[in-house]
Parts: sequence; structure tokens; C-alpha cells
Amino acid sequence: MIQIIAVSGFDYVGKNMTAIKVDDEVVICDMGIHLENYIKFTEDEDLINVSPEDLKRVEAIPNTKNIEDIKGQVKAIIPTHAHLDHVGAIPYLANEFNADIVCTPFTAEVIKTILRDEKIKINNNIRSIHPNSSFKVSENITIEFINVTHSTPQTAMVAIHTKYGTVLYANDFKFDLYPTLGKKPNFKRLEELENVVAVIVDSTYSRDERKMPSESVAKQMLKDIMLGSYSHEKAIIITTFSSHIARLNSIVQFSKKTGRKLLFLGRSLNKYIKAAEKVGIIDFSKDAEVIRFRGKIYNKLRTVMKEGKEKYILVVTGHQGEPKAILSRMANGETPFRFDSEDFVIFSCKTIPSPLTIEGRKVLEEKLKRTGIRMFKDIHVSGHAAKEDLKDLLLMVKPKNVIPAHGDESMKQGMREICLAMGYEEKQVHLLHDGESVKFN
Repeated sequence: MIQIIAVSGFDYVGKNMTAIKVDDEVVICDMGIHLENYIKFTEDEDLINVSPEDLKRVEAIPNTKNIEDIKGQVKAIIPTHAHLDHVGAIPYLANEFNADIVCTPFTAEVIKTILRDEKIKINNNIRSIHPNSSFKVSENITIEFINVTHSTPQTAMVAIHTKYGTVLYANDFKFDLYPTLGKKPNFKRLEELENVVAVIVDSTYSRDERKMPSESVAKQMLKDIMLGSYSHEKAIIITTFSSHIARLNSIVQFSKKTGRKLLFLGRSLNKYIKAAEKVGIIDFSKDAEVIRFRGKIYNKLRTVMKEGKEKYILVVTGHQGEPKAILSRMANGETPFRFDSEDFVIFSCKTIPSPLTIEGRKVLEEKLKRTGIRMFKDIHVSGHAAKEDLKDLLLMVKPKNVIPAHGDESMKQGMREICLAMGYEEKQVHLLHDGESVKFN
């Protein structure tokens, strides 16, 4: 028998964690934080060494009480990619389970970097396998990583193969036929899957009635501003998701064409860039300077002001208005950098639609506008599947059951409506809430 337990992340976007129980063995997919609650508690976008009990109390990491009775049966923890809402709880929760962490090399390196930087000790082995590879968890369970595209490298759908059939865990993906970094999705392998008992699927953009545009579209948007707008003798400051290595790679490429020196400033940027370099995805260090610590960042900003900020491109943390991030500190006048009229500030991201981030961005933008800068917003395309991508997944995989995840009630209902329109029966679509489960024989 297969039992799918919605540990966390089935009532909102974030804090993802799902347990798949096969007879008396369990694998856990993802172990993430709730970014809004985490930032509200720590005022930081980066992981720091804080008490797991405190994070549970403020609902920043999953509540594992609903799987207390099966903790001893967990054979593997499988984070699908390196975003914090999928791996961020591992430093705080992994020790509750006597199980290896199995993930792609980039994800593994990000986890190791977090643990090393914050001096957090976990007892679990971290094992890496490449996308489009398989790993035998036990005699009865084999996991397969199927390459897909997303807004961070080496993202995988996880196929959990059992004697009862296959469970496909498809949280966070899009079908990008023109990725700017990495391989295309492995459509062939998805089509080859047989007897898919259930798919657990990303529902965030289920109501967005289109196919999600390629990252190559965002690259062109960024090019139009960095190379096509008049920035003579003006600063160029860019902020984006630190984990979005493809976007950062585009910035590196266009920065070379400007002739400006490129600086990456902030702990989170350092973490993801160094992890990507270590596993051979990129090599930014020959083209840019990556600075982690605040004191060194401030010293470099003094140099920028002295030499002339028109000679630099600054990529900084703080795209959601996080109070402790570099961009907020610059806007507050806490750094040696000073904005001038017509300086460029490029938000190569979207505003995450939560009360905390909406307010944080509003405060930041108002401070920046008072300096007279030119602000470029939403230079971005999402890494999540939209409605037509979700239809494609169902057509390729032909699952017997669908479990909408990674979304609030409206998003999950949107996924349900897609399924019903495609001919699924109500009993085949399972709208779970945190703590609930469903069984398949």
C-alpha cells in the first residue's frame, strides 16, 4: 500500500514537506522553510543558526508531529532543488530522522554550504546523484531524478518506483524549451513512465491561463535594459533571487559588454554562486568579484564611490525589501554608497505576494524613489508551470490520481478544475491539507 502524507506546504506556498509511505518504509520529499514567517522572525533572508523549537513555534519550519509514529521508518530525505522553501528546514529537522539526504550535486553543495557557514551539525549523510539518474533506497523503493527546468539549477521531478506503481513528485518546475543554462526537460522519460499511481503537483500558477515563458525571455528583457537604456555615468544596481544562477549568468554576460566591473555583494549570493562553481555549473570568479561579509562589502563600496560608480555593476541581495539585506542598507544610507538622480535600480524578480514582502518592497521602493533613481521592475519570468504546462504534464504522465500541492486553496482548486476539464473524476483529485493523507492500494 502507498500512503501520501501532506506534512506541510499544502495550504500555502512554502514550507514544503511530503512523506510517501510504501508498506513500512518512508521517503520524505522536500524539507523547507516558510520564508515569510522565517524573515518575520529573523529579519534575514539567509539561514542562520537558530533553535528548531523557536522556528517551529513561529511556524517557519514544518511540524513533524503528524509523522511522529513513522519517523523510524524514514529511509531517505529527498530535496528536489536548492530553494529554501524546499531545503531550508534540513539544518533544523534532519537530525530527527536516521536517513540519508539524497539530491542533485548543486542542491547538495548548497546544503553543505549552509551547514558550514552557520556551523550547524547534522548526522545525516548527504548523497548526490545527477539528474536523469536513479538510486535504490531499499529492495522495495527506487527513486529516479527526472530533469526539469526551474529557476535554480539541477531541479528534478522525483519518480518513486514501487511494486504498486510509481508516485511522481512534481513540485516546482516549468517546461522551458529554451533554457539559458542547463538542459531541457526530459520529456521522453516522463512519457515513458508507466502505472503512475499519483502525481503530487505544483499548483502555484494553475490559474494563469498560458504557457509560462522561457527564461530566454527574461534574458532579453534584462539585455534591453542593461545594454539598451542610457546609463552613461550612472550606477547600475541589480537585485534578483540569489539562487537563480541562470539569471546571474545572463548578468555576467551583459556586464562584459558594458566594460564595467561586476560585483556580487551579499551572503546569499556568495552561497549560491560558490556552490554552483564548486559543482562546475558556472565560473563567475574570473569575471566578477563575489563578496560575502558586510565589512568587506562596505570597503568595496567606498572604492566604488571613489573610483566612480559608472565603472561598476553591483548585484546585491534584498529584492524583497528584507531589512538586513544590502539593498535596504544602501537605501537607508547605512553604507558608503550614495544614490544619485537617474541611477539604475533593476528588480529582476517579482514581488512575492505575501503581506510581509509586499510591505517590505513598498517601503524600499519609496526610499529609493526619493533619491530620484530610475527603477526597472518585474524584469522576470516565473520558474513555475502555468496552466498549459500543467496540462502537458498530465497528458505525458497520465496519472491515475492527482494531488495538488504548493499552493493555497484557490491554487489547488485551479489544479482541480484543470483535471476535471481533462476528464478526471472528482474521486481522482485529492485536495489535501497539512496533516492529512491519502492511501492507494
